[in-house]
Amino acid sequence: MRRLGKNHGGYHGETIDIRGVLREIETAAQNRDWALEVFHAADDFNWLALRCASSLRTAPSTRRVYISAGIHGDEPAGPLAVLQLLRDNSWPPHCEVVICPCLNPVGFARNTRENGQRIDLNRDYLHLRSSEVRAHTVWLERQPRFDMSLCLHEDWESHGFYLYELNPDAKPSLAEAIVTAVKEVCPVDPSEVIEGRPAQGGIIRPDVDPHSRPAWPEAFWLLQHKTRLSYTLEAPSDYPLEVRVKALIAAVKITLA
Repeated sequence: MRRLGKNHGGYHGETIDIRGVLREIETAAQNRDWALEVFHAADDFNWLALRCASSLRTAPSTRRVYISAGIHGDEPAGPLAVLQLLRDNSWPPHCEVVICPCLNPVGFARNTRENGQRIDLNRDYLHLRSSEVRAHTVWLERQPRFDMSLCLHEDWESHGFYLYELNPDAKPSLAEAIVTAVKEVCPVDPSEVIEGRPAQGGIIRPDVDPHSRPAWPEAFWLLQHKTRLSYTLEAPSDYPLEVRVKALIAAVKITLA
């Protein structure tokens, strides 16, 4: 499988009609009896949070998992992966799943990484300059703690799939299992340095000291406030959109198994 060679200086791949995708996500969730909550509204968009209804589980949940997607408006694979996961409806009965399917719909409408005020929302979780991130963190603060968080992303520069693992308490790692599952559907980035950080087999384990990051991503806020195990999943944007979606779905499914 070869890269498409479309991305030079930024993302130049497929785009999506985010309004249509969000309507489909809402319909799929309602059809499966998920609970829907709107935690922010602006520019004719609703920011949704979805919760797997207790009626869907045949056994008491033993893990609470948070999934987010669409924080960058030039990364369409995340919301599409959420849509397909909802349609597949193959959630393990032992997991309670909470999903924010698109954290930056305005960015998608503009086909930009940033929001309408040119703020990179995934660098705003320390200073909270944007109304979107402020609303999101207020909503998150009301939630019980999660056993794990999964943030679905893409990287237009990458040579293949990779992930960040934040695991300061040395819990049993899922990183290698994720990479193995993704290899079945998508190349994995073999680089020894990715985004300026040491990597091994597509896995980055960055410094988790909060003082080391002047601008926090969502995953860093979650680590400080809501979970002690977080994975940021990065699909390679220079491969076909279908491949990127499959990579994110494979990664999510193996973590929930």
